[in-house]
Amino acid sequence: MTPKEVLAHIRQREVTTVDLRFMDFPGVWQHFSIPADALTEETFEEGIAFDGSSVVGWRAINEADLLVVPQPETALVDPFTSQPTLTMICNIHDPITHQDYTRDPRNIARKAVSYMRSLGVADRCLLAPELEFFLFDDVRYAQNQHEAYYHVDSVEGAWNRGRAEGPNLGYKPGSGLGYFPCPPTDSLVNLRTEMAQRMAECGITTAAHFHEVATGGQCEIDLNPQDLVESADQVMMARYIIRNVARNSGKTATFMPKPLYGDNGSGMHTHLSFWKGDEALLPGNGYGTLSDLGLSAVGGLLKHAPALCAFANPTTNSYKRLIEGFEAPTKVSYSRRNRAAIVRIPVGGASPRSRRIEYRCPDSAANPYLLFSAMLMAMLDGIQNKIRPGEPLDKDIYDLKPEELARVPTTPQSLEASLEALRVDSEFLLRGDVFTPDVIDTWIWYKFSNEIDALRVRPHPYEFALYYDI
Repeated sequence: MTPKEVLAHIRQREVTTVDLRFMDFPGVWQHFSIPADALTEETFEEGIAFDGSSVVGWRAINEADLLVVPQPETALVDPFTSQPTLTMICNIHDPITHQDYTRDPRNIARKAVSYMRSLGVADRCLLAPELEFFLFDDVRYAQNQHEAYYHVDSVEGAWNRGRAEGPNLGYKPGSGLGYFPCPPTDSLVNLRTEMAQRMAECGITTAAHFHEVATGGQCEIDLNPQDLVESADQVMMARYIIRNVARNSGKTATFMPKPLYGDNGSGMHTHLSFWKGDEALLPGNGYGTLSDLGLSAVGGLLKHAPALCAFANPTTNSYKRLIEGFEAPTKVSYSRRNRAAIVRIPVGGASPRSRRIEYRCPDSAANPYLLFSAMLMAMLDGIQNKIRPGEPLDKDIYDLKPEELARVPTTPQSLEASLEALRVDSEFLLRGDVFTPDVIDTWIWYKFSNEIDALRVRPHPYEFALYYDI
């Protein structure tokens, strides 16, 4: 919609409130609301001032002011508010220069697309993320000077097979056995269908939804391909819908990568393709029927894989998912069918136009704007420099001899290692001023100061099991 159409839509739907949303640095949607009659055509040009110092990773207190500039094409009526409310995603501008704010993740994504087009490589990069998440019935956690604990529960949890539930009706999928069972074992199908319907009402089309591998309510909803910025927008709206449908049904949704020990974690496998006009650029005669451009894109993803993990797997919890087993994509390689490789070339789809690359490393905690931008920049580096991806990993990794397995590099084993990799391998992100040195430095600083160092100084509950009687 144009600004005029947004204002007309507000009148037609008798909207009372306009909700303005924007992305903070780590990857959480923020918002504030204004009366609908306060929105004018000028607002779409001039923006609205707000305090940027209160947003994580942004301005210092002495330079706090920023502008939110609503984007009319993102306007939609919120399906969850009691009063008619129209939401819009905003770009962030500097109030003095009126330039895009460099730490705004959505701005970084827009610059990545512009840089791709300036190179003449492609007009469009389409992405289709797969959202994995858990639906729990209860969650409790605390971190204090004298205690640290968490407790999650699900009526589906295999650990509840013996619980007196008055009555316990069984049908609780075992660990690693939650993939594709029909109801009543899959007790969440109606809830996922409602989520998909709410997404459709908000313009988000889905490809599929199903129960995922883990016990305890793990689910997946797959989104259809969209241009890079729109895809990131849809990830954020889809997460919002999933959380609110779950809450309205007395459940809680989490995109934490590894909330359960000893079972599969939640990833965000992302399928991507390149287009120039109506021409698909990935089909060809190479491995997996990929073109030279496609293989070079894979080469770029593999070359920069450790640094990419700083955005694809951005939490300390992420690296409890990236361990051997549980179908975890830990091998820095590519394959048509081996799901241990971080890049897969899906074999389905007879039409060459369906050819795509699946980047399996990301998890559900990723900031989609930063992640998709970093992925694109790595692939563009591969394409520009004709980086070859090496030999594919088509063997079962469990059949490999130890000396063969040792030759296959793995993803970093900690957030600290990923950030150090980003520190030494960030030049490809700086091209076209897409990421800036300030963005890279601030990301590394924030993650070390607020996550890695914060976790390092606190006793872990398992340490009591290991050492209390030592």
